[in-house]
Amino acid sequence: MAQKSRPTLMKREREKARVEKQKAKEARRADRTTRGSDRPADGTDPDIAHIKPGPQPLAEWQIEPEEEEAATETKNG
Repeated sequence: MAQKSRPTLMKREREKARVEKQKAKEARRADRTTRGSDRPADGTDPDIAHIKPGPQPLAEWQIEPEEEEAATETKNG
C-alpha cells in the first residue's frame, strides 16, 4: 500500500509546480499590461524614428576611396 501513495505524492507535486508556473505566467502578463509603453504619445518608435523609407545612403565603410574622390571632385567641380 505504500507504493500507491508515492505516485499520488508525485502527481500532487507536479500539479503544484504547474499551478505555480501558471501563476508566475499570469503575473508576468499582468506586469506587462500595467507597465505601459515607452513610446511617446505620437506613436513613433524611438528606435526607428531616424530611418527614412527608400534606399539608404552607403555607410562610410562601404564607400571605396575612388568613389569618395569622384564624389568630392563632382562637388568641387
